[in-house]
Amino acid sequence: MLFSVIVPIYNRPDELRELLDSLVQQTRLPDEVLVVEDGSTNRSDGVVAQFEGRLPVRYFYKPNSGQGFARNYGFERATGDYFVIFDSDAVIPPHYFETVEAYLQNDPLDAYGGPDAAHPDFTDVQKAISYSMTSPFTTGGIRGSKKNLGGTFHPRSFNMGLSRRVWEKIGGYKISRMGEDIEFAIRIIHNGFRTGLIPDAFIYHKRRTSFRQFFRQLQFFGRSRINISRFYPDELKLVHTFPALFTLFLASVPVWALVSPVLFVCAIAFLVVYSVLIGIDGARQAGSLNVGLLSVVAAFVQLTGYGIGFIQEGWKRWREPKDFRETGVDVEYPS
Repeated sequence: MLFSVIVPIYNRPDELRELLDSLVQQTRLPDEVLVVEDGSTNRSDGVVAQFEGRLPVRYFYKPNSGQGFARNYGFERATGDYFVIFDSDAVIPPHYFETVEAYLQNDPLDAYGGPDAAHPDFTDVQKAISYSMTSPFTTGGIRGSKKNLGGTFHPRSFNMGLSRRVWEKIGGYKISRMGEDIEFAIRIIHNGFRTGLIPDAFIYHKRRTSFRQFFRQLQFFGRSRINISRFYPDELKLVHTFPALFTLFLASVPVWALVSPVLFVCAIAFLVVYSVLIGIDGARQAGSLNVGLLSVVAAFVQLTGYGIGFIQEGWKRWREPKDFRETGVDVEYPS
């Protein structure tokens, strides 16, 4: 079983250095690592050169077209039986490939995903963001579950593997940004391939280092969910509207103070109870009261960021031609 790791990179050489360093420390090394520089001005070829001889790493440079098409570029040049995709802001635990290989030998999957976790060295803000993106009190709790609210597990490209057979049958990404991993997973499942979560194949996902960056990223995610509905209208579920409804609810709270004092008090009470539950759970998981408090902020940033993006793109979608499709090639991904 040969593993080809594919990493698209854009102006983040320091992140790539951490990722490659974690791959060197694997108990079972990947068989090749393909770094695809997607039109960066701050290039990573010097970083890759530092790992030659320690990793079977290859470096490619191409004009910018987005992470989805950069991954396709890697697929076309990979030689492995499985293509493993990591985001550049990932750090891989030493057991990762040993765990994945053992799992797939006993329970073959055509495509798999793994959870993300907070590394002990992360800042408290990063730990809070990681909690929010995996919490049962936010929509992030869906990401690490074996079922997606009763549906089939959809791997995500920050930590995803697929067999060569999948790529040979369905090709690569059709969208480069704006929900490319969701569309890809849907197409894998629609073609009859078997997907699943490998719970112990987790990675440390650094994500964003500030709440401002996190808000921009989640706003983009909200827009991306609407973009998926351009390709697959039936994939827009009730659960995807929750952040938008929560955002509208927050915006309406001041109005209730004028309309009905009783409803205003009920709304405030709900928000207080919700915040306390998040704070307690976040502090329990991280073993830190400060992370618990920051987790409340992260959860509100996540839900409102996603909700605003969802509403923005939904309004745009409502006014545009029904046959319009957005590949995201010309859409800037928030840094």
